[in-house]
Amino acid sequence: MGAMSIQDAHTHFFSRPFFRALAGMSALPEDKEALAARVAAQAKLQLPDESTAAHRDRWLSEMDRHGVARMVSFASVPAEAEVVAEAARGSGGRLIGYTLVNPRDEQAPALVEKALGTLGLRGLLTFPAMHHFKAGDACMQPVLELARQHRSPVIVHCGLLRVKLRDLLGVPRPYDLSYANPLDIIPAANRFRDVTFVVPHFGAGFLRETLMLGMQCENVCVDTSSSNDWMASHPSTAGDSGHLTLATVFRRALDVFGAERILFGTDSSTFPRGWRVDIKEAQLAALEQAGAKGAALDAIMGGNLARLVP
Repeated sequence: MGAMSIQDAHTHFFSRPFFRALAGMSALPEDKEALAARVAAQAKLQLPDESTAAHRDRWLSEMDRHGVARMVSFASVPAEAEVVAEAARGSGGRLIGYTLVNPRDEQAPALVEKALGTLGLRGLLTFPAMHHFKAGDACMQPVLELARQHRSPVIVHCGLLRVKLRDLLGVPRPYDLSYANPLDIIPAANRFRDVTFVVPHFGAGFLRETLMLGMQCENVCVDTSSSNDWMASHPSTAGDSGHLTLATVFRRALDVFGAERILFGTDSSTFPRGWRVDIKEAQLAALEQAGAKGAALDAIMGGNLARLVP
């Protein structure tokens, strides 16, 4: 790979406050700390250290081990925002903090202002299928105005949404995929053309719609994160031999978005698995098959994130 700078645009910090907050949402009649410990053991996960600095340093060691220069790290619940901000501040610029926001929460504008202003977080993460809104809805207007003010990218999760950890903890499933269509981003992207929107996982099952969105709106990027197992649900089309392949997905994304609007990501989140080098290797192989090389490969694997979030 030579001197390629790897920058991961999609990981989750998953600190102890995250597990605590998720356990607090559970309908199971158990002590929440005990529940978190039981589920972690069941899923063969290691609960993070109570010390934010210790958990941060574990991620930084993972990055060193795998040659990762920088990575976006999400606060996956709003209650984790301060922890992720603290970790980012102590990372020497290597962790880029984003936070989840529910725009239907009446406190959302104040929370976003604090996150992007006082806390110094750099981007926002939204889940329309979880919180039952569309990116073009009025509730997103103040959130997007603040994103524009702070020059912050906005991730809009589309398509399939499965969170195994929430299921194990007995957290109810609110997901409604009627809110998960990438085409719903078009009104917002047209109104806020100076905001960068990011669709993760190539739309997670809405590949055609994601490509249409990319053709319509130049301020929309895709990220490549996760194992992209949504491909199993994708019907074969003319020219496909059997199931959709990751190389084909990359080829189609390159045709529409160009290398400059594709962000490499892994969706890394828990230990002991750590940073997903297996996903990096699979994506590099797929990119090679799709014909990406040289400057295009450098842009996808790190250059685009460096430009988007300097």
